Amino acid sequence: MSYAVNKPDSDWRAELTPQEYHVLREAGTERAYTGELLDEGRAGLYTCRACGSELFKAGTKFDSGCGWPSFYESVRPDAVELLEDRSLGMVRTEVRCANCGSHLGHVFPDGFGTPTGDRYCMNSLSLSFTPEEETPAE
Repeated sequence: MSYAVNKPDSDWRAELTPQEYHVLREAGTERAYTGELLDEGRAGLYTCRACGSELFKAGTKFDSGCGWPSFYESVRPDAVELLEDRSLGMVRTEVRCANCGSHLGHVFPDGFGTPTGDRYCMNSLSLSFTPEEETPAE
């Protein structure tokens, strides 16, 4: 695949922590219920930790009980890339950043009660969060 952001492996290793590199560039997974963004509930925007591309709006985040931040849709259909993943002896759908190809997590069709029925199960390590600006009290 060809991505707008394309860097040599040495650059990714220099820019990311070892844990971020493992998840984003080696398709690793952080342990369930350990991610810093799991309980984030403020309004804002989730972006790719590797390249900064916009991925998910906070309003699409929901508590799926799976142990990772879950969203029912991306900011735009072309913000993420969906690929068949046959690792671990099962068929899943991998979610990658469409801008840099970094691994974000997987999407499952079990987002019951959401508008789309999807559950984008993302690693906190693959995301950055920017809260909406709060207006100061006058």
